[in-house]
Amino acid sequence: MRVRRERGHTVLEFRGEIDLAAAAEIAPHLDRETGRPAARVVIDLGRIDFFDCSGLRLLYRARSRVLERRGQVVLVCAHPLTLRVLRITGLSRLLPPQPTLEAALERPEPTPRP
Repeated sequence: MRVRRERGHTVLEFRGEIDLAAAAEIAPHLDRETGRPAARVVIDLGRIDFFDCSGLRLLYRARSRVLERRGQVVLVCAHPLTLRVLRITGLSRLLPPQPTLEAALERPEPTPRP
Protein backbone atom coordinates (compact mmCIF):
# COMPACT_ATOMS: atom_id res chain seq x y z
CA MET A 1 0.00 0.00 0.00
CA ARG A 2 1.36 3.38 -1.00
CA VAL A 3 0.18 6.43 0.97
CA ARG A 4 0.39 10.00 -0.25
CA ARG A 5 -1.34 13.33 0.27
CA GLU A 6 -3.00 14.93 -2.70
CA ARG A 7 -5.32 17.96 -2.80
CA GLY A 8 -6.32 17.64 0.83
CA HIS A 9 -6.94 13.90 0.62
CA THR A 10 -5.02 10.91 1.88
CA VAL A 11 -4.68 8.61 -1.13
CA LEU A 12 -4.20 4.94 -0.32
CA GLU A 13 -3.01 3.17 -3.46
CA PHE A 14 -3.15 -0.60 -3.48
CA ARG A 15 -1.19 -2.77 -5.93
CA GLY A 16 -1.06 -6.43 -6.78
CA GLU A 17 -3.22 -8.80 -4.79
CA ILE A 18 -5.39 -8.31 -1.76
CA ASP A 19 -5.86 -11.75 -0.26
CA LEU A 20 -5.79 -13.09 3.29
CA ALA A 21 -2.01 -12.78 3.63
CA ALA A 22 -1.86 -9.28 2.15
CA ALA A 23 -4.83 -8.12 4.24
CA ALA A 24 -3.02 -9.07 7.45
CA GLU A 25 -0.08 -6.90 6.38
CA ILE A 26 -2.23 -4.00 5.15
CA ALA A 27 -4.68 -3.77 8.08
CA PRO A 28 -2.44 -1.95 10.61
CA HIS A 29 -1.39 0.64 8.02
CA LEU A 30 -4.98 1.10 6.86
CA ASP A 31 -6.14 1.54 10.46
CA ARG A 32 -3.53 4.23 11.03
CA GLU A 33 -4.61 6.18 7.94
CA THR A 34 -8.34 5.83 8.60
CA GLY A 35 -8.14 6.64 12.31
CA ARG A 36 -7.71 10.39 11.99
CA PRO A 37 -10.61 12.77 12.78
CA ALA A 38 -12.42 14.13 9.71
CA ALA A 39 -10.06 12.34 7.33
CA ARG A 40 -10.64 12.67 3.60
CA VAL A 41 -9.53 9.31 2.25
CA VAL A 42 -9.37 8.01 -1.31
CA ILE A 43 -8.87 4.26 -1.66
CA ASP A 44 -7.42 3.56 -5.10
CA LEU A 45 -7.82 -0.01 -6.37
CA GLY A 46 -6.70 0.91 -9.88
CA ARG A 47 -3.66 -1.38 -9.78
CA ILE A 48 -5.21 -4.40 -8.10
CA ASP A 49 -4.82 -7.74 -9.91
CA PHE A 50 -6.71 -9.93 -7.43
CA PHE A 51 -9.26 -9.06 -4.77
CA ASP A 52 -11.03 -11.53 -2.46
CA CYS A 53 -13.28 -11.33 0.60
CA SER A 54 -10.32 -10.15 2.67
CA GLY A 55 -10.24 -7.02 0.52
CA LEU A 56 -13.97 -6.50 1.03
CA ARG A 57 -13.46 -6.71 4.78
CA LEU A 58 -10.68 -4.11 4.60
CA LEU A 59 -12.84 -1.72 2.56
CA TYR A 60 -15.81 -2.06 4.89
CA ARG A 61 -13.60 -1.54 7.96
CA ALA A 62 -11.91 1.51 6.42
CA ARG A 63 -15.29 3.02 5.52
CA SER A 64 -16.65 2.44 9.03
CA ARG A 65 -13.59 3.94 10.72
CA VAL A 66 -13.63 7.06 8.53
CA LEU A 67 -17.36 7.65 9.00
CA GLU A 68 -17.14 7.14 12.78
CA ARG A 69 -14.70 10.04 12.82
CA ARG A 70 -16.88 12.24 10.60
CA GLY A 71 -14.63 11.86 7.59
CA GLN A 72 -15.18 11.02 3.97
CA VAL A 73 -14.02 8.05 1.94
CA VAL A 74 -14.08 7.66 -1.84
CA LEU A 75 -13.25 4.49 -3.77
CA VAL A 76 -11.47 4.36 -7.13
CA CYS A 77 -12.04 1.20 -9.14
CA ALA A 78 -12.50 0.47 -12.84
CA HIS A 79 -11.49 -3.21 -13.01
CA PRO A 80 -14.54 -5.15 -14.29
CA LEU A 81 -14.09 -8.18 -12.02
CA THR A 82 -13.51 -6.11 -8.89
CA LEU A 83 -16.49 -3.92 -9.77
CA ARG A 84 -18.60 -7.05 -10.14
CA VAL A 85 -17.57 -8.28 -6.68
CA LEU A 86 -18.39 -4.85 -5.22
CA ARG A 87 -21.82 -4.86 -6.91
CA ILE A 88 -22.72 -8.44 -5.98
CA THR A 89 -21.84 -7.88 -2.33
CA GLY A 90 -23.60 -4.51 -2.16
CA LEU A 91 -20.44 -2.68 -1.14
CA SER A 92 -20.69 -0.50 -4.25
CA ARG A 93 -23.80 1.10 -2.71
CA LEU A 94 -21.85 2.02 0.42
CA LEU A 95 -18.68 3.02 -1.46
CA PRO A 96 -19.72 4.11 -4.96
CA PRO A 97 -16.64 3.60 -7.14
CA GLN A 98 -15.17 6.44 -9.18
CA PRO A 99 -13.53 5.46 -12.49
CA THR A 100 -10.27 7.37 -11.92
CA LEU A 101 -8.25 9.01 -9.18
CA GLU A 102 -8.78 12.35 -10.89
CA ALA A 103 -12.56 11.90 -10.72
CA ALA A 104 -12.35 11.01 -7.03
CA LEU A 105 -10.23 14.05 -6.22
CA GLU A 106 -12.27 16.48 -8.32
CA ARG A 107 -15.72 15.39 -7.28
CA PRO A 108 -15.56 13.43 -4.08
CA GLU A 109 -19.08 12.31 -3.32
CA PRO A 110 -20.29 11.95 0.24
CA THR A 111 -20.15 8.38 1.46
CA PRO A 112 -23.72 7.09 1.81
CA ARG A 113 -24.73 5.95 5.26
CA PRO A 114 -26.42 2.53 5.62
